[in-house]
Amino acid sequence: MVRKVIFSAALVGLLVSATACKTVKGVGGDIQSVGQAGSDSIHKRH
Repeated sequence: MVRKVIFSAALVGLLVSATACKTVKGVGGDIQSVGQAGSDSIHKRH
């Protein structure tokens, strides 16, 4: 379970960095989306 969360967070981080945003507002949105994805993966029940 912990490995899945770490893998998911790393994958999302890679995708965010690959789509490099050009504005501060964009960076904030990207960080928020990474946080939301991490939170969703933690609270997802199987």
